[in-house]
Amino acid sequence: MANVTIIGAQWGDEGKGKVVDWLASRADIVVRFQGGHNAGHTLVVGNQTYKLSLLPSGLVRGKLGIIGNGVVIDPVALLAEITRMRDQGLTISPETLRIADNAPLILPVHAAIDAARETARGDRKIGTTGRGIGPAYEDKVARRAIRVCDLAEPETLDWRLDELLLHHNTLLAGLGAATFEKAALRDQLLALAPQILPFAEPVWERLAAARKSGARILFEGAQAVMLDVDHGTYPFVTSSNTVAGQVAAGSGIGPDAIGRVLGIAKAYCTRVGSGPFPTELLDETGRLLGERGHEFGVVTGRPRRCGWFDAALVRQAVKVGGITGLALTKLDVLDGMETLQIGVGYMIDGIEFKHFPPGAAAQAKAQPIYETIEGWTGSTRGARSYAELPAQAIKYVRRIEELVECPVTLLSTSPERDDTILMQDPFAD
Repeated sequence: MANVTIIGAQWGDEGKGKVVDWLASRADIVVRFQGGHNAGHTLVVGNQTYKLSLLPSGLVRGKLGIIGNGVVIDPVALLAEITRMRDQGLTISPETLRIADNAPLILPVHAAIDAARETARGDRKIGTTGRGIGPAYEDKVARRAIRVCDLAEPETLDWRLDELLLHHNTLLAGLGAATFEKAALRDQLLALAPQILPFAEPVWERLAAARKSGARILFEGAQAVMLDVDHGTYPFVTSSNTVAGQVAAGSGIGPDAIGRVLGIAKAYCTRVGSGPFPTELLDETGRLLGERGHEFGVVTGRPRRCGWFDAALVRQAVKVGGITGLALTKLDVLDGMETLQIGVGYMIDGIEFKHFPPGAAAQAKAQPIYETIEGWTGSTRGARSYAELPAQAIKYVRRIEELVECPVTLLSTSPERDDTILMQDPFAD
């Protein structure tokens, strides 16, 4: 059986939640492999709207959800999300949710460091969610992280907290922020342990068994390629690798199990927070896109910055992200617009670039090179086949395929789960 990996092909918020939900009905297991509760997936199922941050989206469809070791977990946020989803009628138990026992934890000290650093940056803020994601990943690679398995070992927890607070309290004091007491953190973690540990296991064993049995696995990415810590618009990025290659390291499965890689992209572009955005529109058209697309961050609630589709950026995401098929969402937002623009490259100091440069100064200077394409007067909203689309809308999709050098294999034409046009089944053998 084929597995499928889903990643964002822009700056996140591309509508991954709906696509994951749509595909999860045909999967056996859904796995989160990176990120933290800075991710936000919105799923609309009938008259219910589910807003998920840490929990795998497949839980909404009654599928087994796994949180892999590549995710950083705020245990308080996780338990709160479980409670919210249970209140909405979902069954979430150790039978439906498993957590990697080697996944790192986000502690209150991480959020405090996050906030203190952003304040100290002043006008050079990165625009983090302030939830401690970055500092938690730093602790992981610095080998001082507290992991899920440590909750079962009070003696391990004790000396790890010593090491962690030696580092973070020094930083907090230097930034003029309040420091943390070891005893309070230790007591909090020991109180959380009985609630978290029943979900914990070596998930790599379960995934290996699932592969052997022929189960279909859906790997659910958070954020997007252009927020990847290596390949994104550094330093305005997240703190983990978001590309498909992270699936193997972040879930404990071989790279040959990643399967088909579906990249999600809006029919236009949005971004939350700071950082370069060459095709951003600061005019009435940008406002209109935001209004029609209901563009507010799921996690932050901040208005998303809106702009034209950047084909050069998505082409880059296709190459570095390992994307084999593109899912284009929110095509209906462009209905009725007389003309559309597609970014096909950048002009920097009089030199034309076909890719987005890695240097911060060059990124800040990048001016988009546009190709103009005629809009359409008919409606695409709710279409479930190509025959229902205006001819010019089809031309727009075809032109995107040419420019990004990747086929559009799925089209989403509204937030509703079934308003989807499938050209190629990603789960097909």
